[in-house]
Amino acid sequence: MKWNVVTDSSCDLHPAKYHSDVIEFSSVPFIISVGDQHFVDNEELDVQVLLHEMEHEKSASHTACPGPGAWLEQFQKAECTFAITISSQVSGSMDSALTARDMALEADPQKKIAVLDSLSTGPELVLCVHELERLAHEGVDFDEAVVRAKAFLDKTNTLFALSSFDNLIKGGRMGKMTGFLATALGMWGIGCASDEGTIQVEGKTRGAKKAVRALVEHMRERGFAGGRVAISHCENHAIAQALKERILEAWEHSEVEVLPTRGLCSYYAERGGLIVGF
Repeated sequence: MKWNVVTDSSCDLHPAKYHSDVIEFSSVPFIISVGDQHFVDNEELDVQVLLHEMEHEKSASHTACPGPGAWLEQFQKAECTFAITISSQVSGSMDSALTARDMALEADPQKKIAVLDSLSTGPELVLCVHELERLAHEGVDFDEAVVRAKAFLDKTNTLFALSSFDNLIKGGRMGKMTGFLATALGMWGIGCASDEGTIQVEGKTRGAKKAVRALVEHMRERGFAGGRVAISHCENHAIAQALKERILEAWEHSEVEVLPTRGLCSYYAERGGLIVGF
């Protein structure tokens, strides 16, 4: 029997393109509102159109997490389900998933449903899906897999590098002049997801090459010694590939996956941004 693995759309894997003989993978969508337009972050979303509308909208955009009904629909499909959410510190997605879990168990107490808080977004969820698939191949039972998946998320990290600051400016978190100068000077903001699941900006650097070097150095500082890495990029495959090559130069036995961001991570990273899970 395959495990049912469900994420919200902060995970940059596309269910239609994910094939496994041991897990069934699906996702539930965020809604991204830009002006009076509402974009559903599903398989049909055109990220290029989303980015275009965001960049030409003067007011701040916002997102809405999946409701309990969307999660419940997925939980009803199988006896054993793992749900992985974006950090509970930045979204209500986990609360929705927990409500849906309680509803599903009230209807069928025999179900097994684990809701995992990634305390992150994007590529870290990608890594956790792969880890659950690996555990399923090992034949680990559900309860042991829950313990191991939580331990896995505890030791993984997320870094990001942003080259656009439109959302920060429109949301009032960065002054217009500061943002204008940062963009004009080719500045990149470098940051991480904290242990508590919040977003922290740790510094800045000038130019894409220096941003790549900074990300590798931050990985080294966090004790990375080789292993699996996922790089999500928002319309910036060339820099993502450059980062992959630098990682493999430093840790040749690593396995590095490069993915385009889906809607929600495109909203956060903006055009040109990178998010790295390891």
